[in-house]
Amino acid sequence: MSKREKILAVAVPPWPERRRRIEAEPLPANVPALLRETAAAKPDHVALDFFEAGDTLTYRQLEARVAALAAGLAAHGATKGTHVAVMLPNVIAFPITWLAIATLGAVMVPVNGAYTPREVTYVTEDSEASLLIIDEGFLPTLDALERRPDRLPDERVIVLGTPRAGQHAWQTVLDDGAKRSAPPPCPAGHDDLLNIQYTSGTTGFPKGCMLTHRYWLTIGKVNARRDGRVYERILAATPFFYMDPQWLMLMAFYQRGTLYVARRQSASRFMQWVREHRINFTLFPEVAFKQPPHPLDTQNEIVRVNAYGLNKANHAALEERFDFVCREAFGMTEIGSGMFVPMEATDMVGSGTCGTVVPFRETKVVDDDGNEVPPGVEGELLVRGPGILLGYWRKPEATAAAIDKQGWFRTGDVFRKDARGFHFIVGRKKDMIRRAGENIAAGEVEAVLRTMPQVAEAAAVPVPDDQRKEEVKVYLVLQPGVTRDQAPPEAVLAHCERNLAKFKVPRYVAYIGALPKTASGKIAKHVLVKDVPDLRKDSFDRVDGVWR
Repeated sequence: MSKREKILAVAVPPWPERRRRIEAEPLPANVPALLRETAAAKPDHVALDFFEAGDTLTYRQLEARVAALAAGLAAHGATKGTHVAVMLPNVIAFPITWLAIATLGAVMVPVNGAYTPREVTYVTEDSEASLLIIDEGFLPTLDALERRPDRLPDERVIVLGTPRAGQHAWQTVLDDGAKRSAPPPCPAGHDDLLNIQYTSGTTGFPKGCMLTHRYWLTIGKVNARRDGRVYERILAATPFFYMDPQWLMLMAFYQRGTLYVARRQSASRFMQWVREHRINFTLFPEVAFKQPPHPLDTQNEIVRVNAYGLNKANHAALEERFDFVCREAFGMTEIGSGMFVPMEATDMVGSGTCGTVVPFRETKVVDDDGNEVPPGVEGELLVRGPGILLGYWRKPEATAAAIDKQGWFRTGDVFRKDARGFHFIVGRKKDMIRRAGENIAAGEVEAVLRTMPQVAEAAAVPVPDDQRKEEVKVYLVLQPGVTRDQAPPEAVLAHCERNLAKFKVPRYVAYIGALPKTASGKIAKHVLVKDVPDLRKDSFDRVDGVWR
């Protein structure tokens, strides 16, 4: 019997019973309460292992560090409701900082370390952050801001590493807090704000999702309990400023386990990490499957991996190669966990489904008039339930457009649902490009390109790619009288690199005399790509440096 067969043979309550139990059990009072409960149960168990840096903390040590930093931040004016921007890489200071912010009832605003000065300015200003915690490696980006937000003078900047004049050192704030009285119990309740998590929308700039303590407690609990299995060792290999490592840490807390954190994602080293740290659960990047087979591929202690957007043709082969259980799931920053495929649903392997609805969530698929469609019919997916986003920060119109009066969130994704309740993604209504796990708003790329004096119009579209799922291609209409020689691809790409995070920079650049339009004057992108066998053709390829 293979390892995978043994895993599937373990007796657990059926999925409907597991769901009822998860929903019936009360949530901890807030995120710090979950840490406190876990530290009381397993004080000397390792909570966090940032293995590449050699940094580990037991639950007892983590609880003490969090309390000390919270006291130190309080001395710098952080209190309930304070918005704290955090721009850190994957270092152990990141989760300590998030939990300390939570302890005060304050709000974290994660800032992507790849952001350009323009993007940092937008997020810190839009979020109304009045305190910034930043790694010294990102200080050049801060220095390059054309105008520092008024709320963030140097005395409101805390640096992990060596601060500049007038700024404060993160370590000093921690050490000072350790000498102070511990902060009072977290004043936040389930529905108090914990994160303003920026996510790309279909408009020109990211929107701040307002995520509560209930949101994080729910997503952590659902992922920890839904399989009815023990996941002692969990791996996070993506940046902490995204939502995944945050909920994976809370999943580890619920499991009384250890979260192992990589500095950054690596397809070539991924399975080595899995073997060395005897990982039981992780999010599996399909690009790791594209690595050459290894003699030790089956020598792992994985019980289950989650996959997102997995090529269904690879599903069975992936399970066979690594001898573990791989199941699809579906989530969004706005809703947290939405669907998953139960481990026991072996008949769905290779079907392409992203699963059935998780606890605390309900879904429906509707037509353009909002009417629910029958099984098998395509429509937009709507999701609701306790703990989804409260709305978009300072964007009431966007909130009203996304969440109706009955609490249904419009995902913008086209789905169909079968008679058993399994969901299948058909496509996206949203104008988004999904590159190597990153959501890229076409509107933001287009807005940046239109700031070039030589460019009259721009349209960004996805190009299928074996390695990264999709790459960004832009079609440019130049201003009258401007030639391609006056706006060559190299100049276009250099402009993008100055104004966009690296992952948003287009790979392909094409020029066009005019963009197709709808009757209402909107760009008809579907016409641009319809019946085009190879979207790379007649465009400049930034990666290979050639015209296709």
